[in-house]
Amino acid sequence: MRLLIVGSLSGQIGAASRIAMQRGAKVIQAEGLSQAMEVMRSGQGADLVMCDVTYDIQDLISQMKAERIHLPVVACGVETDSRAAVAAIKAGAKEYVPLPPDAALIAAVLEAVAAEQDALIFQDPAMDRVIQMAKKVAASQASVLITGESGTGKELVARYLHRNSPRKDKAFVAVNCAAIPGELLESELFGHEKGAFTGAIARRIGKFEEANGGTLLLDEISEMDLKLQAKLLRAIQEREIVRIGSNGPVKVDTRIVATSNRNMEETVRGGKFREDLYFRLNVVKLTLPPLRDRPKDIEVLAGHFARASAEENGYPLRRVSPEAIAVLKTHNWPGNVRELENTMHRAVLLSSGDEIGPDAFDFAGAGNLGSTTAAGSQVGRTVADVERDLIIDTLKHTIGNRTHAAKILGISIRTLRNKLNAYVQEGVSVPAPGVGETA
Repeated sequence: MRLLIVGSLSGQIGAASRIAMQRGAKVIQAEGLSQAMEVMRSGQGADLVMCDVTYDIQDLISQMKAERIHLPVVACGVETDSRAAVAAIKAGAKEYVPLPPDAALIAAVLEAVAAEQDALIFQDPAMDRVIQMAKKVAASQASVLITGESGTGKELVARYLHRNSPRKDKAFVAVNCAAIPGELLESELFGHEKGAFTGAIARRIGKFEEANGGTLLLDEISEMDLKLQAKLLRAIQEREIVRIGSNGPVKVDTRIVATSNRNMEETVRGGKFREDLYFRLNVVKLTLPPLRDRPKDIEVLAGHFARASAEENGYPLRRVSPEAIAVLKTHNWPGNVRELENTMHRAVLLSSGDEIGPDAFDFAGAGNLGSTTAAGSQVGRTVADVERDLIIDTLKHTIGNRTHAAKILGISIRTLRNKLNAYVQEGVSVPAPGVGETA
């Protein structure tokens, strides 16, 4: 765990940092917001930012979003400062930790972030075979390509590879190639010098350098522009990158793990992905089975998500009844584990009594995204109308969570937001964003 502390170490936040270090965290300290941004641009890396509420949390989060730095922020402040705590949470802070610091609370926050990143839960033999293969290749330096439908847990397997490799004490850095516009992705990967282009207000170290000595995850790599693929291939082959606006190459020692929800062989044949880059990445290939082919995992994950959702919302813990499990196992799960998580979250909120029964599930609309049995009922409707209803139903299914809905639909978050903006302009009612998301 790499923790960036924003605030003076001479005060109570300094005590919080010492507790974090005792719990195994590697702590970097910044005296203010500008220094914190410099640290995040510099490639030193962090998994969590802990910021004193005497600083403008909203400004910090806004600056991070503007520079595409995606890290959870935890706010800290004196227990009596309830107004600042509320403001920090509204601004987007993940949690508020009261000061003076409590060792158990600091430990819980660190563990929660680590668990959120690394939880890999399975029992089904189909998944076990994949993990056993991952275990065999984890210690190597080989590039790994992980394929599978959206929501099957590709990033978790990538983190498992890193955790079980000689690089585990170095950084694990993830880049979502589908979520970042093509013109910005090159800067994200290779970094840039100040003034290299409009908006380059300072030197920014790219993800290759940040992951030096560690592992770089290129998530949904099949969405990468062909021109950038050529530059990526060179960086992997030569083990060096060139920042935008610079002529000097920088040597990097980074293990590459890539993921895709597409059939990569078909993507190569279709001319949308370079064959030479595909072979460079596909030294080892791990294919994750969809959730519908992992019946034992449906049961164990349903129980896990039910417990987690109950704890998160302060609801009583209810067991998932055998009848409910049987219903879950008959569903097609087009959104895989991510869809199951949302389904159990909703079930926890809607259930009463001692257990979660089958009546807590509603698989109408978005729940049948993978089915074609209802196709006849769509005759006479325009494609645009059917698509709009499908998107709205999926958002209802994910309780407004745009990111999860985009994954289930198999489109980018940017495409989804563009369509939702168009629907709003047409006067269509759109579900409100999920917790912590923007419209």
